[in-house]
Amino acid sequence: MIIADLSEIDGRTYPARRRTQNLVGGASPIQAASFSMGYVTLEPNGGQVPWHNQEQEEIYFIVEGAGEMCLGEERAAVRAGSAVYIPHRVFHQLTNTGAAPMRMIYCYVRRATWPTGARNWTARCRARGGSAAAARRSVAAVDGEAGPPTPSVSS
Repeated sequence: MIIADLSEIDGRTYPARRRTQNLVGGASPIQAASFSMGYVTLEPNGGQVPWHNQEQEEIYFIVEGAGEMCLGEERAAVRAGSAVYIPHRVFHQLTNTGAAPMRMIYCYVRRATWPTGARNWTARCRARGGSAAAARRSVAAVDGEAGPPTPSVSS
């Protein structure tokens, strides 16, 4: 049994004042073939998931706090208990507008068009002592484009 425990996942902190902890995919011990999931903490008063888009659909579920969700040209207030559907290729952004941390879970389906063996590259790369990032770069090279989305250090 493989368990990803948030208390044991350091995650990454980004300049946009957010911390992302991968629960499935990325640096998580769980490497599902079909989806990714993570836990994001946005700092009070402006912590943000900056504008971006992805090839696949995504769901944001707000666990705690309040903020503003931008989806294409739409804007809406979100709060704990809100789930937001994000269609593929639509630019979106989430900003914490409250005085307390905002916490959310994201989930998205991984692309089904990867070459057959590509999904296992992360596991193989790690088995040889490599990193998940190196495996993603390898998958991207095979695909001829970006593989699973990964946050950049400038975000």
